[in-house]
Amino acid sequence: MPSFKDVFNKPVLTTGVKWLWITVIFFIVDQWTKQFAETHLTYREIFEVMPFFNFTLVYNEGAAFSFLANQGGWQVYFFTTVSSVVSLGLLYWLYTLNAKREWWLSISLSLILSGAMGNLYDRVTMGKVVDFIDWYYGSYHFPAFNIADSVIFLGAAMMLWDSFVIAPAIQKALVSQKDKDSQKNESSND
Repeated sequence: MPSFKDVFNKPVLTTGVKWLWITVIFFIVDQWTKQFAETHLTYREIFEVMPFFNFTLVYNEGAAFSFLANQGGWQVYFFTTVSSVVSLGLLYWLYTLNAKREWWLSISLSLILSGAMGNLYDRVTMGKVVDFIDWYYGSYHFPAFNIADSVIFLGAAMMLWDSFVIAPAIQKALVSQKDKDSQKNESSND
């Protein structure tokens, strides 16, 4: 792990911070779609888009799937604090990454940061998060969500792909290259 001084003593655009434009774009899209939903939908009104997909304006005072939503208000401060700390941690992590070599992970973290910031903004400005996307099958409705939740999910899925597919492939290639270099050095010493 690089030291704090080493991390902040390098050009910003060589780090994962280079990918923060993704965070900005999805933050804007998230806030615009939430504003659109609040402007054009009535609370709990169902606007059918397809036979399995509705727009339905709801508010979430808790975490994912309305976890702790009915706890008297303390949870808003708790989740605001957690979101703030996680966002700062993600920014630091992005700054430690190499923009070229670790671009997939950088994009993953930028997406997660975008979603965290979008929902954090809602909590700070309204004390709740705007949700409006409603997928369902028959009578089962998946909990309503928003663009921020979607990009958090996408970023997390990309991180898993990085952890279980990309990173092992890179490690295998590095070991293979090291073995080739070692064999080359041995044959040149003979």
